[in-house]
Amino acid sequence: MTRLLLVRHGQTVWHAENRYAGISDIALTDAGRQQAEELAGWALARSRREPIGAVVSSPLERARRTAQPAARALGVRPAVHEGLRESDFGWGEGRTLAELAADDPERVHAFQRDAESGAFPGSEPPAAVASRVSAALREVAVAHDGSAVLVVAHNTAFRIALCALLGIPLGRYRQVLPRLENAAVTEIDVDGGRTALRTLNVPTGTGPAGERP
Repeated sequence: MTRLLLVRHGQTVWHAENRYAGISDIALTDAGRQQAEELAGWALARSRREPIGAVVSSPLERARRTAQPAARALGVRPAVHEGLRESDFGWGEGRTLAELAADDPERVHAFQRDAESGAFPGSEPPAAVASRVSAALREVAVAHDGSAVLVVAHNTAFRIALCALLGIPLGRYRQVLPRLENAAVTEIDVDGGRTALRTLNVPTGTGPAGERP
């Protein structure tokens, strides 16, 4: 069994404005960098109770920058897994729901009803996100069997993967898991093909909460 400590990256300008930031490489805000430092303090304290043996992140800068202070505090070299990148939001990339609804309200309503059947045009389908990110998490779990691993990635990628791993319909990820806060931790235990949810969206600091469009 491997314990994965899933952490959404710190705040970026786009997330503060409720803009969809998928494959776009958006830098952390000052608040986001503070959240990364607070995460490092949390990880060090946690590791004294239960050692954290590795830090793995998405390749996008906002995730790598969030992971770096924790890796330094733990004395490990952060690794990057390409499979942990965020979903591509296609038509929605860089825009707010209000902006999208002004262009095409019916399309936005379809997305809100079922994020799988109503996925934005040009976006990565939730089923593809689920397959990619779930596989990445299982690979991390196998590589660090018996240990705890801090995994820093993204809001939508994690929510869709959690639905897949826990047997929740993918199209309902927005309803079942409304958001993961910036730098908050969700713990899962992965044992072969079995996944157990231990904690959800636990804050690691006192900085501003994350946003989700």
